[in-house]
Amino acid sequence: MSYSIVVVAGARPNFMKIAPILSVLNREPEHFKPLLVHTGQHYDYQMSEVFFHDLEIQKPDAFLNVVRDHPAQQTADIIGKFDDFLVDNKPDLVIVVGDVTSTAACALAASKREIAIAHVEAGLRSKDRTMPEEITRIITDALSDVLFTYSQDADENLQAENVPENCIFRVGNLMIDTLFTFREKSKNSQILNKLLLDEKKYILATLHRPSNVDTPENLSNFVYVLENVSERIPIVFQLHPRTRERLKEFNLISQLEKLSNIILIGPQGYLDIIKLQENSCLALTDSAGIAEETTALKIPCLTMRENTERPVTILQGSNKLVGCEPENIIQATHKALNQTKDYPVPPLWDGRSAERLVNVLREGVPRRMRT
Repeated sequence: MSYSIVVVAGARPNFMKIAPILSVLNREPEHFKPLLVHTGQHYDYQMSEVFFHDLEIQKPDAFLNVVRDHPAQQTADIIGKFDDFLVDNKPDLVIVVGDVTSTAACALAASKREIAIAHVEAGLRSKDRTMPEEITRIITDALSDVLFTYSQDADENLQAENVPENCIFRVGNLMIDTLFTFREKSKNSQILNKLLLDEKKYILATLHRPSNVDTPENLSNFVYVLENVSERIPIVFQLHPRTRERLKEFNLISQLEKLSNIILIGPQGYLDIIKLQENSCLALTDSAGIAEETTALKIPCLTMRENTERPVTILQGSNKLVGCEPENIIQATHKALNQTKDYPVPPLWDGRSAERLVNVLREGVPRRMRT
């Protein structure tokens, strides 16, 4: 009899993490029956569908089509609709990934139905509870029976929160499985030719976090950084829909559009963004995912945040925290452009994380005792 496992995805960062899990589970139909639920938290072509195509992800078994409104309303809608799915399908295990709204909402619904929960990327902590993602991580880990981690600091965070050691499994980074699987295929992308870019002669920039884009002062500071650095080297600025809206709202987008050395692009498919990352000389971002991928690719990355839940990318990778002060970012950018360095890659970031994860599931899922 096969073991019924629901894998949940809702937002763009999730898709790279579920792809290798589903791939490995589907190799063993005699042992596992994987079902994919897409909550619809992010759902348009560039933010969702193109990833299913590029990453060869199976069609979802259920699409919840949740409201895309305030996070509180969205959370409630996800819980209600996912609960209906659980009642109808009665799975043995629910796997949630990352730290988006869908992660905690689906974990809470499964917990109420007394269904075992596994959390991929457990134990990550920024120690900053003003971040919505931090609250999601804490809630999800508290509810989970199996906690899959990718670094020693994540293990230590969970141990400090009294998670039983027999529930913690360090398997590595699922995103890097996907990166290594599709890296060769990404070389066929024509994005560099389309944008008239030369290899290793441009910076890739992204910005999307509310703390960075939702106030005129912070966003204008970043525009100032781009203006300054673009005098030295071309910059490809990938605009998240939220960022584009704020640039227009604050009357800043025209400043960027008139600069010949800044190339504005929208969200890209997975193969195109990997091609852009691998051939850049530097990434300038507030994205944790890009910090992870550039670490695996040994591309220097400057993260414009005051803290990170992924310190392994700094301690054992190519990432550096530079904060949000524009002059500090500019100074760090010029310094990074002036140096050549070979960066390490963290242990278990080897493309085999999903295999280790499924090996754990094959042995049976421990149910966490709560007192």
